Amino acid sequence: MSQYRAIRGMVDVLPDETPLWQMLEQTARDVLAAHGYAEIRTPIVESTELFARSIGEVTDIVEKEMYSFPDRNDESLSLRPEGTASTVRAAVQHNLVQSPQRVWYMGPMFRYERPQKGRQRQFHQLGVETFGVAGPEQDAELLLMCRQWWTRLGISDVLILELNTIGSPEARASYKAALTEYLRDHFDSLDEDSQRRLDTNPLRILDSKSTSTQSILDGAPSMADYLDEESKSHHERLCQLLDMAGLAYTINPRLVRGLDYYNKTVFEWTTDQLGAQATVCGGGRYDMMVNQFGGKATPASGFAAGLERLVLLMQTLDLDAASNPDLYIVSSNENAFGQAMLEADRIRAEFPGLGVVQHLGGGSFKSQFKRADKSGAAWAMVFGDEEMVSGKVTLKPLRANEEQMTLSREELDTFLSQLEQLTNEY
Repeated sequence: MSQYRAIRGMVDVLPDETPLWQMLEQTARDVLAAHGYAEIRTPIVESTELFARSIGEVTDIVEKEMYSFPDRNDESLSLRPEGTASTVRAAVQHNLVQSPQRVWYMGPMFRYERPQKGRQRQFHQLGVETFGVAGPEQDAELLLMCRQWWTRLGISDVLILELNTIGSPEARASYKAALTEYLRDHFDSLDEDSQRRLDTNPLRILDSKSTSTQSILDGAPSMADYLDEESKSHHERLCQLLDMAGLAYTINPRLVRGLDYYNKTVFEWTTDQLGAQATVCGGGRYDMMVNQFGGKATPASGFAAGLERLVLLMQTLDLDAASNPDLYIVSSNENAFGQAMLEADRIRAEFPGLGVVQHLGGGSFKSQFKRADKSGAAWAMVFGDEEMVSGKVTLKPLRANEEQMTLSREELDTFLSQLEQLTNEY
């Protein structure tokens, strides 16, 4: 029989990798809770029109990358390629935008891209969306919150914040016309993707990876010359707030992001540690989308972070999140195993801060101790013939330079209480 394999671009996360994922996710939850953000969960399948309308029909995502299919009623549905559109849809549908809202979500997204390191067809994002605050202080809070997350993960030193403003839709339309006119005069020198985008989405040419196209852009009109006064003021105040907070940033006048719904602030967190997949997080303002989806005009902003790339970055930096058990319980025979099982259950209930693994499947003491050592546990708890007679338990150190101990129930509980306290400190 043929062996089944995961679909190309959809990757299994194996047990030795999940501790890093769990640490990444839990750290995010802690930071978000500390800032007053609440979780929202939306379906992974939505109407195709939802994404076409919000992301833009002439973007690469909608044109080439979405997993779309007709359902039995012949309605076109799509696996979500990003989370903002679904969140805005839910906020409008359930009247969440009547007052300021701070929400976050986490889960799988789907895009039919060429799989490579840091880019998969099923990938995971943590997204944050805010509604109801128009001022730059909301943008600043999002960026400072990112910094908190990076610091707790231990990756802040290798991330750079790139910042830009793309102004109002009217200002952007004027700039788009000027940029298109300039690039038409250099059409033959543009790379193939940029030639295609010139008539569909010319602003995306600004972040072309082609060095020849970038050299042509050196002489292109500047977006700063077309900005409206409100966007300029918003951007200047945001920069002032970031300066006050000591958050370093780089102004990137060619940063536009790949989705049509942005206005004013756009930003990306990038690194030089991952090669071509340099962006690990990006976002900005999208003040028109709530109204576009049938809600009352509401300012909004947010960001999304790619969890695969953050995990990859942490692995590149050799950051470890492995969680080893504190106790590994071994037993000499069936009767000892039964007593050990009851004791393990009691310890887990009374000392929930400790990790307790009981050996299953029998075997000699020698083989059980090998398994105990391989588990990374700090101590082996032994239930043998002597322990069954005495009613005591033996603790053998597997890591620290400690003495083996044989303890009564009361002495064991005192030891476990101290071990739990020490474990929680770390």
